Amino acid sequence: MRLGLVLSEVGSGLRRNASMVVSVVLVTFISLTFVGTAALLQMQINQMKGYWYDKAQVAVYLCTDTDTTGNCTGAKATQDQIDAVQDQLDSEVLQPFVDRSYFETQQEAYDRFTTQFADSPATGFVQPSYLNETFWVNLKDPTQSDVLTESLSSLAGVESVVDQRGYLDPIFSVLNAASYTAIGIASLMLIAAVLLIATTIRLSAFSRRRELGIMRLVGASNRFIQTPFILEGVIAALIGSLLAGGAIIAIVNFFVKGYLAVNFVGTPFVGLRDTAIVVPLVILVGIVLAALSANVAIRRYLKV
Repeated sequence: MRLGLVLSEVGSGLRRNASMVVSVVLVTFISLTFVGTAALLQMQINQMKGYWYDKAQVAVYLCTDTDTTGNCTGAKATQDQIDAVQDQLDSEVLQPFVDRSYFETQQEAYDRFTTQFADSPATGFVQPSYLNETFWVNLKDPTQSDVLTESLSSLAGVESVVDQRGYLDPIFSVLNAASYTAIGIASLMLIAAVLLIATTIRLSAFSRRRELGIMRLVGASNRFIQTPFILEGVIAALIGSLLAGGAIIAIVNFFVKGYLAVNFVGTPFVGLRDTAIVVPLVILVGIVLAALSANVAIRRYLKV
């Protein structure tokens, strides 16, 4: 009987404040969609970092006939100098850090260049002698590239030692900035949702002030009085949270898997397995915030 009365009060409150309830649903939906998207974006960044950083190589560029930078003096690296770099890579000092390495000749570098830029008119002006002979090195731990730089950059015939991770850092910086921006917007939207839930509960309580007075007179406990209002906020937020969860799944299924994964083959992307982690957390956040804000609002109203 008491449960039926509580549910009746919940239904009455939702009907009386239908427009505010719809507002709560929409604000919760938008804010939690931002939260979930930001979480997935951060997971995507971490996946891409792990994938591309492991593939990033350290390039040991050797001197060409026209180089005057680094240790170069306008002369191509000699075979003795090339052997010295190889010996250093094979030494006991560097072997614990090196996973594998290979040597690329000028002709091989030219063939790779013309394949990658086949549609560029620049290929007609490039000759094999313009390109560096290069040692490509994969490290067991890509973060320890400084060891390779210190050991090889001072050798004769070496123009420069370049860690390819440096090319990736600006990209990940932009992605991180986008992720933090989404988190910031989501935080503002969540604050708006909390305030809107609190306002809705207070308006609902005000519209039923006569019923509340009667319930107090007949000895109803504060918990019994507060419960319908808290449930109103939770139900509205739950609907918004479920919509947000559906939107997150749709984004991953249709945009990430249906577009990005098809057009960027070889790059790891978040999938439905990741949404199975994010969506329940999003729903839980929505319910908890709604319950807390509604509880605070009705407590403050009843004390007035």
